[in-house]
Amino acid sequence: MNAGSNPADVVRVGAVAHASVSQLSRRYGAELRHLAAGETVPGSYWGESEAGLRGNIVYVRADTPLHSLLHELSHYVCMTSARRAGLDRDAGGDDDEECAVCYLQILLADELTQLGRGRMWSDMDAWGYTFRLGSARAWFEQDAADACIWLRANGVIDEDMRPTFALRS
Repeated sequence: MNAGSNPADVVRVGAVAHASVSQLSRRYGAELRHLAAGETVPGSYWGESEAGLRGNIVYVRADTPLHSLLHELSHYVCMTSARRAGLDRDAGGDDDEECAVCYLQILLADELTQLGRGRMWSDMDAWGYTFRLGSARAWFEQDAADACIWLRANGVIDEDMRPTFALRS
């Protein structure tokens, strides 16, 4: 975690997920399932309030950070169809895919009225995502060409680096 950051200050899903969150999930064929406070999140890799992923269902609670929801949704989008079919908790993949997932979650933040790219960078830094250049924004703007190439090659973003809303081809 960066000095001066507080992970408690990240944007959370809230008691009722904003309609834009559910709409975004549906665009990818995923279902958003909102759980009761304190309920164990199925398919959560990290536990606690982190989003969970099983099959095409993204599990969240009110205290789930939106960056976590978008990260798991991005894993769903970026994995192969074979891995997607058996998905339960561990999205797998390699380092290139993980970078693509981080890049896509930043792009998808712009699809949510309550988040946006700037806040996503801030929340990722506060939560402790680490990048060679020291911040999510610096990585995104200066060191993520490989992630863009991966996303374009797999049909996840277009030539203008906008989401296609298609799963990995």
